[in-house]
Amino acid sequence: MLQEIYQQPDVIQTCLHAYWHNQTSALLTHLPAAPPQAIQIIASGTSRHAGLIAQVWLEQLAGIPTRVRSGSAFLTAPLPLTPNTFTLGVTQSGETADTLQALKWERARRSRHPHDLQPYLIGITNQATSSLAKEVDVLLPTLAGVEVGVAATKTFTTQLVVLLGLALHWAKQQQVIAPDRFQQLTTALHQLPEQMRQILQQADDIQALAAPLVKAQSCIVLGSGINHAIALEGALKLKETTYLHAEGDAAGEFLHGPIALLDETIPVIAIAPADTTHPAMLATMSKIKSHRSPLIGIVSTKQAAATASLCDAQIRLPVVDELLSPLLTVIPLQLLAYTIAVSRGLDVDRPRHITKTLA
Repeated sequence: MLQEIYQQPDVIQTCLHAYWHNQTSALLTHLPAAPPQAIQIIASGTSRHAGLIAQVWLEQLAGIPTRVRSGSAFLTAPLPLTPNTFTLGVTQSGETADTLQALKWERARRSRHPHDLQPYLIGITNQATSSLAKEVDVLLPTLAGVEVGVAATKTFTTQLVVLLGLALHWAKQQQVIAPDRFQQLTTALHQLPEQMRQILQQADDIQALAAPLVKAQSCIVLGSGINHAIALEGALKLKETTYLHAEGDAAGEFLHGPIALLDETIPVIAIAPADTTHPAMLATMSKIKSHRSPLIGIVSTKQAAATASLCDAQIRLPVVDELLSPLLTVIPLQLLAYTIAVSRGLDVDRPRHITKTLA
């Protein structure tokens, strides 16, 4: 797992080279000429968290209504049929059984209807020769290379790059994004590998912060806006690798009941980069501090001073566009999960009860 965390800058660079040429999306050669009017994403686990982040990108950048379902939920409560809808199946292995089953079911359902309800399926996976390739119209490989660890790290961040590429492609295609904003985001996207390296240079300091969490029985991870999905992903990484009972929540929603859990034995990790949700996150952090829970802040360098009095410890990130922040905020959580698991004497690459492919 640790090696794969450190490989992320390089595999992100590989993914960018494959899908972007001179600030222009290379996805154009893979996709239909007309953009979708709606998108549904089918994914489970970490891939579902990638889908939740993509939902923000697709709606805010491209203006395309998007809904996210796990494969099992889609089969029991399918989304209503909408015209000109693309279905994205996201699975790092390409073999997730309920995702594949949901894609097959959706193709069969839509095939019985008129042209504007016909299926169009896009697969996003790290395994180009997987079963997913047989179920979709277009396959977009994430090019992360072999990932040995059961807990996904580099396959998650490369999924995000491909999904962001889709959102930017459709935004530009529909002319709903200003040229300077498109240029700003694509430039920032290409700066991510170096910013990831800057975070990884702090690995020793980040791993030292894991000490209070090693003996904890429970932990809370909070995020707001687009980083709510990273709170869910961080909590999942902690559960998968350390067997720590971790809960991810939105900072605002946490105040509506779950805050009652807090005392001095339950550490909280707050994802608080410099973004539009920062004032609300500060208010939540202040209330957490009043309950004496140990608080680790994942903050932007320019906000570090403002949050210093609220945090028992800080992890400082390079300043990045709010929409791209999940690609950076997830890395400290991956490192914390790895360090806690190793400190507990666990096999971090082969956690109990779970496998790389869920059949």
